[in-house]
Amino acid sequence: MNLIPVYIGLDDTDFIESGCTTERMNNLINYLISHTNATEVERRLVRLWPFAENRTRGNGALGSIININSDKKDKLIEYCSLWFDELKKDINSKSNEFIHPSPCLIISFKKFPENWYWSSVRGHVDASKRKKQIEEENNIFFTHNSDSGIVGASAAISWVPSSTSSWELISWRRKGLIGTERKVNFNDISRLDEKFPDTFVNRDPTKKRGLIAPRTPCPVLYGIRGPNSKLVTDAHFWLQSQKNIENCSSFAVHISNQLSDDHIISPHTGTVVSEPIETKGGHSYLDVISNSELNRIIAFREGGDVNDLLRKLIPGDIICWTGIVSPNDSVHLEKLILINPSPRIESRPNCCNRTMRSSGKNQHLRCKNCKKTTDKYWVYSRDSVNTNIWVEPSPSNRRHLSKPLSIEYPIT
Repeated sequence: MNLIPVYIGLDDTDFIESGCTTERMNNLINYLISHTNATEVERRLVRLWPFAENRTRGNGALGSIININSDKKDKLIEYCSLWFDELKKDINSKSNEFIHPSPCLIISFKKFPENWYWSSVRGHVDASKRKKQIEEENNIFFTHNSDSGIVGASAAISWVPSSTSSWELISWRRKGLIGTERKVNFNDISRLDEKFPDTFVNRDPTKKRGLIAPRTPCPVLYGIRGPNSKLVTDAHFWLQSQKNIENCSSFAVHISNQLSDDHIISPHTGTVVSEPIETKGGHSYLDVISNSELNRIIAFREGGDVNDLLRKLIPGDIICWTGIVSPNDSVHLEKLILINPSPRIESRPNCCNRTMRSSGKNQHLRCKNCKKTTDKYWVYSRDSVNTNIWVEPSPSNRRHLSKPLSIEYPIT
């Protein structure tokens, strides 16, 4: 029999504080392999538009490409239907009047258009319209509660990985340990960073905090990210060999759009036209002109260095930034750089190695040492702020999709 590829997408199966679509997908693929002799070619983890109205806890969808014998198509659909029925029962048993996950499982025997992914990672997608598109192509899909999960599930299928895609190995906890404290300590994570320096975002050194293990009572033990599957697998086996690390029940390697900046089009350059304003909570914003358009850019308190730099900007500064346009059209900053600063007032002039002082209202400046006088003026400088240095939030406060400066970032 001929082998044929099958494209599977899954989304919106978890609750706010429990469950995980990565584990659901792992269970599904293992179920299909055992009942249809399928072989998996690729596992995907795709993060979606950060402002999606019905986004899940991690805002990610799962995809998989498997190969099956052509005579197993009907059986595969049957087993997917049976598996989804069990998923619905499990969700219904845990749902309440406020929490209703809306899972979607898609099975397709052909690739989806790549633009379905780009529309899902850069803006709002109407679930009913996406559903109609999928139906027109005669694809098989299952939904429960609503159709909102269809957007992420289809995006996971339509995404086309590239040479710059990242990889994440996700390991899961043993059933009896879910909900208890994870044994993944910071010292071992630091050693992992040292032994495998090409892995990504394992810890936040500014807060002495590990970033590979979630803090919710979900089934994930940890996730290790890196530039290829071999590196994250080697790092995983090394970490599992450490005596103080909790042993996982299983794991899978996913190719991912994480750390890609796919959610933004490109860096923007513009001129500051207003003073920064601080809001309640420590956030700040100002206005810039870019390509004859007025933009409001916002830095949140959690942005750290981004927020600090924005507060130092003055009208006339030329800056470059990346960020994501929110539903109210303001730009939520992710990275910021000052390219060409306006002159800042540095001080009054010096005399005798001391700053000259005012003699009074409408009077000259005077040196207290030699009594020399001069008209009032300020000394201006462009060197009082750092230029041509990108800044970004600490690792703990970055989006999954945001590309860290440590990987590479241009000035445009």
